[in-house]
Amino acid sequence: MSKLRLPIALVTVVTLVTIVSGCGANSTASTNSSGSVQQSQQAAGTNQAAGTQPSPAGDIPDNQLFVNYVSQAGSYSLDVPEGWARTAKGSDVSFKDKLNSVQVVVAKVSSPPTLDSVNKSQVVELKTKGRAVKVKSVKNVNLPGGSAVVISYEENSVPDPVTGKQDRLENNQYFFTKNGEMATLTLSAPLGADNVDQWNKMSGSFRWR
Repeated sequence: MSKLRLPIALVTVVTLVTIVSGCGANSTASTNSSGSVQQSQQAAGTNQAAGTQPSPAGDIPDNQLFVNYVSQAGSYSLDVPEGWARTAKGSDVSFKDKLNSVQVVVAKVSSPPTLDSVNKSQVVELKTKGRAVKVKSVKNVNLPGGSAVVISYEENSVPDPVTGKQDRLENNQYFFTKNGEMATLTLSAPLGADNVDQWNKMSGSFRWR
């Protein structure tokens, strides 16, 4: 019986094709593996960065323009930052820009607030209804618009409706009274923001009309 002999050239070609195909497959596998590692590293880096994002800056710019807001229903006025979103209902009003806010609420009272009454009433209410409230001080202040009692305190922000995240806020709450009416002026900003001058401007501009 005669044996089948393949030409040497044909054997060589088949061998080369097999080797090249194998290298290509290894290269593709290596590329896919490398790409998967890079994507995993990028995803991990993104998640880590998102988890360590700082709170939005809360400094009111030094060149911020202010406008005088007049409440006919509440018979008061004060200077507020121009361009902030306003929400008004009767004598009450609020102005907001991200985590910064200015709010005035007017209510009837039987007597002017004192340090003792504020500690027994408003401070207790803040701690009961607020979000992790930490009161720093309660004191009397004399302002151009009259004397007032002011509470300085920290509090968590309202949780983000999507992420549930909360930011720490610092607040000054002023109580002005006249003829049986009390206006509660609350200034809020992210903790650590440098708004001393701007807050002094707003609280010092409050006037009964």
